[in-house]
Amino acid sequence: MASTPKLVIVDRDGTLNIDSDDYVKSADEWSPYPNALHAIARLNHAGWHVVVVTNQSGLGRGLFDMATLNAMHEKMHRALAAVGAKVDAIFFCPHTPEDACQCRKPASGLFEQIRERYGRPLDGVPNVGDSLRDLQAGDALGCESHLVLTGKGEAFRDRPLSEHFPANTRVHEDLLAFADWFLAREHLKSGAHAP
Repeated sequence: MASTPKLVIVDRDGTLNIDSDDYVKSADEWSPYPNALHAIARLNHAGWHVVVVTNQSGLGRGLFDMATLNAMHEKMHRALAAVGAKVDAIFFCPHTPEDACQCRKPASGLFEQIRERYGRPLDGVPNVGDSLRDLQAGDALGCESHLVLTGKGEAFRDRPLSEHFPANTRVHEDLLAFADWFLAREHLKSGAHAP
């Protein structure tokens, strides 16, 4: 029987790369947070599979096409590979809010796709994002919620989270701070089983 993959779910815009109020519309506009690339490398090297989940309503709004989205993701894969990192898969929603789909975060459809693809429940799987909707989507399937203070998350610096955030949401400076905290916790958990 195959072992259950160790998953970490990560938002894209504002968490992995710099976001824009005007949308990230081209590979030229896609610019990673350098620390985020190293965060994924650390997670990978510790045996964790990273999956990206992202709303890409720019597709539905006609701001860019699939070829452009693929070019952005190819640039992302190259940047990750340059630091010895990779993401296993990218799950994206192409719809606008008006489409009332089930995959646009905060709806949980993309997370349901991950559960189906990996054949495992998402209870306790870390879900890292920079906005309330990122965390609500994963919380619906039992993910552990982690807010980063990059992108939209900067608005929550030095202030308490609203009651709308999932209970026990943890706050981290950025994706690298999350990775360091998470891997230290996992090391402590596994320490009891060390020889």
